[in-house]
Amino acid sequence: MERTDDVVDPPLVPIEDYAVLGDGKTAALVSLRGSVDWMCLPTFDSTACFARLLGTPENGRWLLTVRDATSVTRRYLDDSFVLETTYETAQGTAVAHETMPLNDGRADLVRRLVCTQGSVEVEHEWIVRFGYGAIEPWVRHTTDDDGNDTIRAIAGPDSLMLRGDRLPTAADHRHADRFTLRQGESVELSLTWTRSFDPVPPRLTIEDRIDSTRISWGLWARGCAYEGSYREAVVRSLLVLRLLTDAESGGIVAAATTSLPEDFGGERNWDYRFCWLRDAAMTLEALLEHGYRDEATEWRDWLLRAVAGRSTDLQIMYRVDGGRDLPERELDHLAGYAGSRPVRIGNAAVGQVQNDVLGEVMCAFELARAAGLEESKDSWSLQRKLVDELLARWREPDRGIWEVRGDPRHFTHSKVMAWAAVDRAIRAVEKHGLSGPVERWRAERDAIHADVLARGWNDELGTFVQSYDAEHTDAALLQIAQVGFLPADDPRVLSTLATIRAELEVAPGLLRRYPTERTDDGVAGDEHAFLACSFWLADALARTDDVEGSTKVLDILVGLSNDVGLLAEQYDPVGRRMAGNMPQALSHLALVRAVHSHDLALERRAR
Repeated sequence: MERTDDVVDPPLVPIEDYAVLGDGKTAALVSLRGSVDWMCLPTFDSTACFARLLGTPENGRWLLTVRDATSVTRRYLDDSFVLETTYETAQGTAVAHETMPLNDGRADLVRRLVCTQGSVEVEHEWIVRFGYGAIEPWVRHTTDDDGNDTIRAIAGPDSLMLRGDRLPTAADHRHADRFTLRQGESVELSLTWTRSFDPVPPRLTIEDRIDSTRISWGLWARGCAYEGSYREAVVRSLLVLRLLTDAESGGIVAAATTSLPEDFGGERNWDYRFCWLRDAAMTLEALLEHGYRDEATEWRDWLLRAVAGRSTDLQIMYRVDGGRDLPERELDHLAGYAGSRPVRIGNAAVGQVQNDVLGEVMCAFELARAAGLEESKDSWSLQRKLVDELLARWREPDRGIWEVRGDPRHFTHSKVMAWAAVDRAIRAVEKHGLSGPVERWRAERDAIHADVLARGWNDELGTFVQSYDAEHTDAALLQIAQVGFLPADDPRVLSTLATIRAELEVAPGLLRRYPTERTDDGVAGDEHAFLACSFWLADALARTDDVEGSTKVLDILVGLSNDVGLLAEQYDPVGRRMAGNMPQALSHLALVRAVHSHDLALERRAR
């Protein structure tokens, strides 16, 4: 069979060329040319069966594309994750629809390609490699109980089944096919994961499952009555946050991928397929501000299960099901995206002390209480214990929000967020009638506040600094006004905002997290502009009532979304490309919250 890799398999697919599909348990990344290059089954943090994203096609992919396309455009249908891709060639046009069906208790990906004009030549390739692309399975043609032809790949506990009205044939350790579709003709295919020892589930009716999945996503999106500025970006971001939420456990993962590089060709490659308490709490705040209370209850219950036990055993992150074991290791058999190695799975930061985390969690709980979510006895008891544990250690150095692998330090942001944790505990007593040692908490809150002002503020430089011993700032300090540590119009806040822009703005509206050349973060190399921090800049400007400045930054940042509205972790303004894991919850939730602050600023101006 003739290979045409230069046409349908470019050597490096830009990160922004990927769309995401999801079923509430896991996700798949699909390239602009129709290649499923990343998919972990059955959950976000399972091993990948398609890992071409971090290697080569030999590490697994599922390609269904139209050859010789002169134009490829795509969109999500309505407010859903049903992806529609239109291929135009000199001879004809074809339209693909693909999705991961919702609400059926299965793990499926379905694809339908229809020729709508003339004729098109279709290329289909199915390469399954379990164990992150390392394990070639036993593959055989068979027939299911309904008489449907099936290709089944099995290795250990995993099984993948490919069914459809035209299946590829075995050739050189892969399955491949090439055929012509004429106007009105179509091909339908479905991929199903099961445990290898489970019965084979019945074949799906593909068109019905695509339509019902589109409707289900749309009904969820309809729960957002938001009609303000940047509506399309806000709703798509809320949908991404829901896609990254496990529908069964309530755990919220930080991203759908691992090891997409922050520094192309470098070692800043991390596994984000886990549930960070910080990121999940921020996600919860974004959802609550747009009326999604059920998600708050789901996550609170997940948190109670995950952290059950001694408060001293609190971790900063957990597996999707609440599991605690996330050992970090390197996959030497994968070349890495753009040669960026090592490829890591697991995350050693799980063992770090990060004193800012509880601040985000307590802010989220306070917002939930303000939205009318009743506090359970167990939930409030847990919060009290965690606050008391934080008060016992807030004076100690930690690893901070950026999870540095250098020496622990007294990060100013961590102290600010410790203040926020205690402040929200006090509000729970004062505003919501919960019980707690409020006098002691007030004294500790005042002590933290005084410590930050005395040691985190550099009077000579006129700015808050990254840590008590530093002479440079950090974009995380933009949260000082967000959490109410100081008013947004405080001269120290305004001065810090100006310094952050002077030190960290690498292009209009785009901020680095911190100067890597002046921060011992324990990792070699540099990184690009961090999108969440850039949205925090828009948020900070809005809080100072600089509506024009906030609008300008938001216009730039929203404009960086790819053609289907997705954002990765970082953006390279020189190469004009996305970097880091994709899609990134922190980027999308920061967008939602920045727009919320922007709209409030517009309302204040109107009044």
